[in-house]
Amino acid sequence: MNKLPFELIKRKTLTKKQAKTSSEYGNIPEERSVKTLLKTGIINIDKPQGPTSHQTADYIKRILKAKKAGHSGTLDPNVTGVLPTALEDSTKIVQVLLPAGKEYIALAHFHKTVSEKDIKKEFNNYIGKIEQLPPVKSAVKRQLRERDIYYIEIMEINKQDVLFRVGCQAGTYIRKLIHDIGRKIGGAHMAELRRTKAGPFNESTIVTLQDLSDAFYYYKEKNNEKFIRYCIKPVETAIAHLPKIYALDTAVDSLCHGSNLSLPGISKLDSEINPHDLVAVLTLKGELIALGAARLSSEEMMTKEKGYAVKT
Repeated sequence: MNKLPFELIKRKTLTKKQAKTSSEYGNIPEERSVKTLLKTGIINIDKPQGPTSHQTADYIKRILKAKKAGHSGTLDPNVTGVLPTALEDSTKIVQVLLPAGKEYIALAHFHKTVSEKDIKKEFNNYIGKIEQLPPVKSAVKRQLRERDIYYIEIMEINKQDVLFRVGCQAGTYIRKLIHDIGRKIGGAHMAELRRTKAGPFNESTIVTLQDLSDAFYYYKEKNNEKFIRYCIKPVETAIAHLPKIYALDTAVDSLCHGSNLSLPGISKLDSEINPHDLVAVLTLKGELIALGAARLSSEEMMTKEKGYAVKT
């Protein structure tokens, strides 16, 4: 099964200092009230064909009567699929998702009949590092950029139409990828595109705007929380792909006021952390406290007793 880079990393939880957490403060993310989720949650919305990503986020605001909603990774109006959208106080978390890997299912239409052998050969030539010039209509400066194509899986070939799955680095233009693949074999263009993964979000937890509207109705009018809890996930869902460090209760207050995480404040941590990695710092209940850059490797954090582990 094809996987994005972070999905291939097998991490273990390492215990530096055994500790218990007080029940007097905070709670595990899954036990937050719906009122709190409406302020700090994130929704894996299925963006419909037609509206822009910004318009889709605006629809969410109207449905939930929210002041703010921020989406991660713009999809063109005709593109559908995974569009993680954070609410109110959690909108900054989408910055963590922007550089995360993405997966799409695309339909490419070739301009002339090409053998399956030649199609597969040309697709395989684009796995790995490629150079890509963004389209004329794009949100970034139009200059040659290097991008990683992690995998391409051809799902079906029907005459001049090719359905395929692609995992790629953030900022890869699939429309341009199809155009480039087709250049040597008679030309091709993108007929349809759907995003199936954005970092840790995939189609298994996706909800439509109608789902969200119905769930909010049942919550407000019928006092039924079941459906809204299914639609709105804790903000910690957005950092599932990041390595994690768990702080002692005694270190939480200073971290909340902007301090760096020092080694004596660590209870547990993930393996496979390297210096400069973006890491999530959590309480022992699993609540997100801060994001920061690791200063040490997992091994160094386990063996050293003094100094800073994470710059927040």
